[in-house]
Amino acid sequence: MKVLIIGAKGMLGQALVAEFSKSDHAVTAWDKQAADPKDRLDVTDLGEVRQKIIQLSPEIIINASAYTNVDGAETDKETAMLVNGRAVGYLAGVAKQIGATLVHYSTDYVFDGAKPAGYTEDDAPNPISEYGRSKLRGEQELQELQSSTGRYYLIRLSRLFGMPGAGKVSAVEDRLKDLATKGSTKAPDTEVSCFTYAPDLAKSTREIVEGSLPFGIYHRVNEGAVTWFRMAQMVAAKLGRGSVEKVAPDYFPRVAKIPQYGILRSTKLPPMRRFTDALTDFINERQN
Repeated sequence: MKVLIIGAKGMLGQALVAEFSKSDHAVTAWDKQAADPKDRLDVTDLGEVRQKIIQLSPEIIINASAYTNVDGAETDKETAMLVNGRAVGYLAGVAKQIGATLVHYSTDYVFDGAKPAGYTEDDAPNPISEYGRSKLRGEQELQELQSSTGRYYLIRLSRLFGMPGAGKVSAVEDRLKDLATKGSTKAPDTEVSCFTYAPDLAKSTREIVEGSLPFGIYHRVNEGAVTWFRMAQMVAAKLGRGSVEKVAPDYFPRVAKIPQYGILRSTKLPPMRRFTDALTDFINERQN
């Protein structure tokens, strides 16, 4: 299949390129920050989106681009809504025009975080932050424009971690760096959620696409919901050194409202492997 990956220099984008390149696919990787102009795509430029994608005519479009600054979205609402919302509509419209399947990623932040048991694919979104509202707008754009064909996979994830991409690092990377260089780190014992290892999500995405699974919404996270403090403890245990100090939730001030329970439950597919196993692989990769 001819596969286009957008946002290819990001944390997830890099993993997607590596994963899809393992199979017999013709992979094209575009990113706004690509050095070569032919590999650049600004998803907020409708004319560019139409011209470049129609010319390439891929069978699968995977959108891993996103505005990910949760606190920044509170003041930069327009940019967040443009990248996470309207731009998804641009991609969905072109995908529909050329008959391509669109894969798009969303987040647990589309939910309010009031359910300790977590959220399934059928639960109604109710975001409490501007970031969450922008991601929900993207979901709605995708579903509305693809309503007649239904040729989309909307995959929700949470707390992505993996090899740094395009200047962005994960919270897991931050804890790993603290423990390795300073011997200690701090984290609040709040906000229960699941982590998502980028290579595992990329593999699951390929399996969904190659398996021609029913179109629709999927939740793909590593199994095991933990707080930030528990995550930091696990990192320290895997490293075999360092201490973790539990701090109050306001130790790290947040502008945005954060869901207290961002647990995504998968009812359509078996859970991905446990977070502890993914964490082991990540730490080994960072130390090599």
